[in-house]
Amino acid sequence: MMMTTGDHERVSEQSLRASILIDPERPKVKRTEVLRMIRDAGIEVTQRDPDLGVVVGGDGIFSDYGRLFSIPLLFVGVRSAETTASKGYLAEVHFDRLPDALEAIKRKRYSVVEYRRLQVAINGVARGEVFTDVYLEKGADSNCLRYYLDVKGKDGGLTFTDSAIANGVIICTSAGSTGYYSYVDKLRRGDRLEPTRHTLIDRDEAGVCHIAPVLTARDDDTGYAPLRYTVPWGSSFRIRLTRDADARLFGIVRSRKGIRVRAGDYVDVLPSAKTTRVIKLGPGFG
Repeated sequence: MMMTTGDHERVSEQSLRASILIDPERPKVKRTEVLRMIRDAGIEVTQRDPDLGVVVGGDGIFSDYGRLFSIPLLFVGVRSAETTASKGYLAEVHFDRLPDALEAIKRKRYSVVEYRRLQVAINGVARGEVFTDVYLEKGADSNCLRYYLDVKGKDGGLTFTDSAIANGVIICTSAGSTGYYSYVDKLRRGDRLEPTRHTLIDRDEAGVCHIAPVLTARDDDTGYAPLRYTVPWGSSFRIRLTRDADARLFGIVRSRKGIRVRAGDYVDVLPSAKTTRVIKLGPGFG
């Protein structure tokens, strides 16, 4: 992550233009409510060449729009008493305080932070960008996946291969460390779930986590059986199934079915040259 100034100056102009970004299928609030708040703040709403995006939803929606847009994004969570509602770890402000947040932006009381992204290719064909995480997971018509994960360090750095029988594997950025990657933290006590626990990873790292494995092995003589770890940013990853299965790749498409991956395919996950710009407000928001 790093602070930027060019976007800060552009967003801070007198006549601001904002785009509304919500879940097109299951919005947590009505678009008309968001529209009213933005207009009441004296900001023009447009989908054409906006200065910033107002993203209202949960972490899934933040992740989705974060991989698609390069304009500064304000992540707005929605409070809910429902136990299974999104926890909104990535939210910078909640919807009931959106007017205050927009006023702070108009008064230049914010910064813009850049998060690194990953990019994904299947069989050498680019398929999309990743802001938080991408994961290969077994579908409804499959038992455990059997796969190799090849990790190649930047400039001849640490290189190795994991073999695994598991429900799948997650690869994430620092922005994704509070998501699926954190499931191990939540199970640490063994006899109970700790839903708010997570381990943050550094912006100069990428995270890897095997999903509920029954077996993992590293191709060395140490006997190390990896579950979750980080590697330096710049490393590349290749996932290869050793046996055909109902394997689905998630994180680069909106479809809940993901992208089918078969034995003989290879999934490459690499550092991207693109970044996601996130608006950060001063103290007192949340």
